[in-house]
Amino acid sequence: MKNVILLGATGSIGIQTLDVIREHPDEFQLMSIAFGKNIKKGMEIIQEFRPRFISVRSKADASLLKERFSEIEIGYGQEGLIQASTYDASNHNQTIVLSALVGSVGLIPTIEAIKKGYDIALANKETLVTAGVLVMEMVEKHHVHLLPVDSEHSAIYQALNGEKTSQINKIIITASGGSFRDKTREELKKVTLKEALNHPNWSMGSKITIDSATMMNKGFEVIEAHHLFQLPYEQIKTLLHRESIIHSMVEFIDTSIIAQLGTPDMRIPIQYALSYPNRLELKRSKRLKLEEIASLHFEVMDFKRYPCLKYAYDAGKTGHSFPTVLNAANEAAVQLFLEEKISFIKIEQIIYDALNKHDIIKYPDLETILSLDRQIKEYIIKNYAKGESS
Repeated sequence: MKNVILLGATGSIGIQTLDVIREHPDEFQLMSIAFGKNIKKGMEIIQEFRPRFISVRSKADASLLKERFSEIEIGYGQEGLIQASTYDASNHNQTIVLSALVGSVGLIPTIEAIKKGYDIALANKETLVTAGVLVMEMVEKHHVHLLPVDSEHSAIYQALNGEKTSQINKIIITASGGSFRDKTREELKKVTLKEALNHPNWSMGSKITIDSATMMNKGFEVIEAHHLFQLPYEQIKTLLHRESIIHSMVEFIDTSIIAQLGTPDMRIPIQYALSYPNRLELKRSKRLKLEEIASLHFEVMDFKRYPCLKYAYDAGKTGHSFPTVLNAANEAAVQLFLEEKISFIKIEQIIYDALNKHDIIKYPDLETILSLDRQIKEYIIKNYAKGESS
C-alpha cells in the first residue's frame, strides 16, 4: 500500500485522484490533503477518507474544520501546505505526493516534499515552468521519482519505457486546440468567459481551461517536457489533434513512432503515476474502440494563430529567468480574465509585454524566482484592466 498526499484535493485533478483511490482501497491510503476555499467539498472528502492531516487556505477555515474534526491535525496557509506535503505517516509505506495545486503556489510544497524524499506525481505545470532547473537538480540529489500526471507527458513517459533517450529523434505533443480552435483571430476579440470555459474534450479547472484556449497550456507542456525528458526544444514538437485520442508520441532515429492512445480521461494518467511501475484495472473508464472513432485528424500548429505557444518556446529557449516571467504574467492575466476585467485577447498582449520588458536574470536561485514571480503578478494586477496599459 502507498500513502498518498494530495495537494489540491477539491480541484478537478484532485477529485479524479480520489476516484482512483476509492477504486483501489487496498493499494492507496489518503494520508494528507490540502485544498483552498471549497470547504463544503473538503468536508465531504474528510468525512469519507479521514486523512490524518488537512491544510486549508485561511485560519478561519482551519478553525471551522477543527470544530468539526477535532481528532485530525489541521494547518493553513503556506506553512500548512508545507506540513501537508511533508506529512510523515510513520507506517513504513512508500509515500507519493500528487501535486494538483494551480499556479506557482505549488512550487515550495513540491520542493519540500522532494527534500523529504517523497516521490512526486506532478500535475502542477507551473512547478517545472517556473523553476525547472532547480527542481530537476533536487530530484536527482534526493533520488526521488518525478512522475508526470499530464496526459501528454504520461504518454511520452510510457512510450519511453525500455527505450534510450539518445535514440529519440523527437517527441510530439498533441493539442486539442481548446475552446476556440475554430475561431479566427478577429473573432477572438469578442469571445466571452463562458465560451472560453467550454472545453470540447476535457473537464478541467477554470485556469487550465483558459490556458488551453490560449494554447499557453501547450507551451507550458513544451517547457515541462524539456526538463522531464532532458531534450532540447528543437526536438519537442506540437501537433493539433482534435480528438484527444493520441495523447503524445515519440519518434525514434529509425523512423519508428510509438504513441499512447486512450479516451480523454485524466484518471488514466493519474492512476499510472500512483501505481507505477505497475498497472491497475480502471473499471469505470471507457475503453477506447478505434472502430467507433473511425478517423483521427492532425494539423500543424500555427504560431500566428496561437502566439502564446511561440512565447513559451522563446522563453524556454532563452531560459534563466524568462520562463518564470512567462508563468507569472500568464497567471496574473488569466486571473484578470476570469474576473472579467480584461478581454480574452488581452491575455497574450500582457504576456508579450512582460517578456519584452524583462531584463534577463541568469541562473536565478529560488529566492530570486519567488521574488520575481511576486513582482510580475503584482505589477500586472495593479496596472492592467479594461482600457488601461494598452
